[in-house]
Amino acid sequence: MDVDAPVAPPEYDPFRASVRAFVAEHAPPRPEQRKAGMRTPEDAGEVAALQQWLGLLHRAGYSPLELAAGTDPWPARVAIEEIEAAGAPWRIGNPLVETALTEHGTADQQQRFLSRLRAGEDIWCQLYSEPDAGSDLASLTTRAVRDGDRYVVNGQKVWTTWAQWSDYGYLLARTDPAADKHAGITAFAIDMRQPGVEVRPLREMTGTSDFNEVFFTDAVVSVADRIGEEGQGWAIASRSLMSERSRQGSGDRDMCEQVKDLVALGTPGLVDTAGLVRLYERAHVLRLLEHTMASRAALQQETPADAPVLKTWFSTLNLDVAEEALRLLGSRSVLVEGDAGTEANGRWQDMWLYARGYTISAGSNEVMRNLIAERALGMPRDRAR
Repeated sequence: MDVDAPVAPPEYDPFRASVRAFVAEHAPPRPEQRKAGMRTPEDAGEVAALQQWLGLLHRAGYSPLELAAGTDPWPARVAIEEIEAAGAPWRIGNPLVETALTEHGTADQQQRFLSRLRAGEDIWCQLYSEPDAGSDLASLTTRAVRDGDRYVVNGQKVWTTWAQWSDYGYLLARTDPAADKHAGITAFAIDMRQPGVEVRPLREMTGTSDFNEVFFTDAVVSVADRIGEEGQGWAIASRSLMSERSRQGSGDRDMCEQVKDLVALGTPGLVDTAGLVRLYERAHVLRLLEHTMASRAALQQETPADAPVLKTWFSTLNLDVAEEALRLLGSRSVLVEGDAGTEANGRWQDMWLYARGYTISAGSNEVMRNLIAERALGMPRDRAR
């Protein structure tokens, strides 16, 4: 199989050509290499430029999120391939709520939220993780207490990307503390601009602030903005998370190119030719996995193993590439951004600092391997858990 071949059948070639021509004419300039892990703009001007670009895509009929809402799965996949090939974004914020609204939202919610989300007019963030509820998300303690036709929300979320730019949040909160921990969770669409919502950027070891913590103090959300029924939040979130885990690494620089760049780093005596070849082989397998998972997702033929396998393969490979880069740099690996003689202004050091985080985010690799064992292979659940 050609790992660079498009996944769509050839009858979509005319549509591909039209998307490619539109992107070539209208896409924003390919951005410079971002610092590792940075997924959000650093200023309001960049946010506005992204929203303008997504608006152009939407009006031209090339928005992947809008195309994916149709019955034919391939146009969205073709559009994503062409947009990403040009180094341009095709979404802004965290669009996980789109799945929740499509499958569980009311007609009113879909009318109010979906078109603006797909056009990039409204930015959303995902309000799942908490300081004591990360991989064990069902342990969350943020409360939403019913008060007439609204809920009053108190609690804290963390590791939230896009929160500083978001108009709305896809919130999981506990509505029934007496119920089983999975059964007492409800999903909401909450206004992030209201009083009672405080966003605090988190400074990371790379010197950037991609994540935020979010505090709710008597914030309110209308019953009309509850997604699904009370107690359905866990099932709704689990369905949404499949799409996030299957996209791990999709926005990052092609891993095959990363491995090729390692060749130029070789300090004499440190180059392990066989090791580089193995990394390159694994990078090609990652390409194959991405194509396979994208095809299955487009056809709605996903298996329980797809997202966990892709997530663990990418994050483990990404970490191994970063560690090999620092090994090849030798004594130069202690240099950082701004130091004389550093390679690519500290790109590899940043990659190494951030790489471990990918093995934890969106569910740790240990949790992912349990999912593969139990849900895909049918192995018995570990009694110790």
